[in-house]
Amino acid sequence: MSSIITRKDGDSEEQNLAKKRAAASVAVPGADGVEAPKKSRFDVKEKNGDELLPTITAAAAASSLSSTQIKLMMAHAQREIEERKRALSNLRDKDPLLASVPSIGMPVAMAAQALSKKPTPEDADKARKIAELQAQIRAKLTGNLANLIQPTAVAAAAAAAAQQQERPKPLILDDEGRTVDKSGRAINIPTVTPTLKANIRAKKREVFQRQAGPSERSGEGAAGSAQDDAIKYFDDRIALKPTVRNKRMLRFHEPGKFQQLAERMRMKSQLERLQNEISQIARKTGISSATKLALIAPKQDMPDDVPAMEWWDSVILTQDLQTLDEGSGKISIRQTAISNLIEHPTQMKPPNEPLKPVYLPVFLTKKERKKLRRQNRREAWKEEQEKIRLGLVAPPEPKLRISNLMRVLGSDAVQDPTKMEQHVREQMAKRQKAHEDANNARKLTSEQKSEKKQRKLKEDTSCGVHVSVYRIRDLQDNQSKKFKVETNAKQLQMTGTVALFRDCCVVVVEGGPKQQKKYRRLMLTRIKWDEDLAKGNDGQDVPNSCVLVWEGTSQRRHFGEIKFKIFPMEKMAREFFQKHQVEHYWDLAYSGAVLEASTDQQ
Repeated sequence: MSSIITRKDGDSEEQNLAKKRAAASVAVPGADGVEAPKKSRFDVKEKNGDELLPTITAAAAASSLSSTQIKLMMAHAQREIEERKRALSNLRDKDPLLASVPSIGMPVAMAAQALSKKPTPEDADKARKIAELQAQIRAKLTGNLANLIQPTAVAAAAAAAAQQQERPKPLILDDEGRTVDKSGRAINIPTVTPTLKANIRAKKREVFQRQAGPSERSGEGAAGSAQDDAIKYFDDRIALKPTVRNKRMLRFHEPGKFQQLAERMRMKSQLERLQNEISQIARKTGISSATKLALIAPKQDMPDDVPAMEWWDSVILTQDLQTLDEGSGKISIRQTAISNLIEHPTQMKPPNEPLKPVYLPVFLTKKERKKLRRQNRREAWKEEQEKIRLGLVAPPEPKLRISNLMRVLGSDAVQDPTKMEQHVREQMAKRQKAHEDANNARKLTSEQKSEKKQRKLKEDTSCGVHVSVYRIRDLQDNQSKKFKVETNAKQLQMTGTVALFRDCCVVVVEGGPKQQKKYRRLMLTRIKWDEDLAKGNDGQDVPNSCVLVWEGTSQRRHFGEIKFKIFPMEKMAREFFQKHQVEHYWDLAYSGAVLEASTDQQ
């Protein structure tokens, strides 16, 4: 049974009153002469035909709303709410059956639930349209305006909540755009201030530029141009002292700092003393030399992946070494792969064999050389006589000398001996000059002499390079001997290196056999190494020495022009030789030095 009394025409008294008020409020002129907007087609009605509270129309939801229109809309909505409250209260007083009718201040959802316990699809559609309209109004009215102008449903709910708590004061905007309450007092809305340092600095800079006058801007421009000129003529290579002297601050040390430093120094000296004692005991017992030799010993490279079967076995085996013959129990072999034929490998040239065959020179005896010279001269004389006989060449003048003057000239020499003697001497001078000219023509120039000398020193190392390794006790401080070692190697066109290390200096030279012979004589005979004294391991002076550690051949040269290299640590020296792929040179030399030092101590 419905709690609302209806008439015969189907409309209740409450609905008639609402229609009359709506008709009266269709055209409410505003302050600026603009009529208030009419009711929209989106206004929702209740199930029993009663209209809900007037909503803000679609025209009010437009992006451009004046302050006067907003005031009129708010006043009109409040006036309608009050009139409906009074009408409902009068109806409840007259008829007790209307006590169950929901009040106007209740929310739309609660009113619909009170009017009808069972919601219908029409009620859900109406509620959805109301929610969409509220979202559109909030999206278009942002900021304080969205908070002031509440949707229709929110305004209706506020009227119901006024019975329980204090009603909030409505906020509107005045003609100047300020936010004021109903009584007209201005309300200060807090503004958002920047919190980041960069934004604060940017805001301060903007305020300063706004306050600064044109005179200051012109001054800034002049200062900027002067600064550009200063930068143009600034030379950063010249060190300039700062104009302001930095203030020196007092620096206080933590208590006990220097005590800790002194304790650390005492511990360090004590540790060095213990190390010296241990090293002396190790030298006496021979442990140090054995330890050093163990470190020097090259590591044996063991292959990690040893094949289970070699390639030459795989040719004749059936499967692998594990496959056995059923009859004999031996490894199964393919008999077809074995025949009476022999496979000869391809003959290859040895790497140290020259490309062209080398023939040994034949040396003649002195008697044979004289005989060969006579034969050659005889053949040349016969050829000359044949040319004279044929008239191709004029016969030579008789070879006159002082000794055969009378015999050759005869009566001419008796008639004028002075003239004949002068003629003979001129002929002798002419022959002497021709001989000297021939010698000068065969004589080599300075460039040819140098080239010939270099050609004699240079040797062919294409088939192999001869290498010699020498170990010297001390070569660091002796400049004269260092000069001889380096200069002779360069003059002989030899390559190599000189590694300078305490108690073990290694000299490696590469070249031909003749070069090695001359350099060996220099290192072991010509240079007197025992004239100098060197420091031993125990600190005593011992005579210097040079030892030939190893000599042999290598396929190629491993070093360039001979140079001196100083190494403070043994590891660095070995890494240098290892870089050139000849670390065994250093291992041989250094192991010999360690053994020599251990034998000297014993």
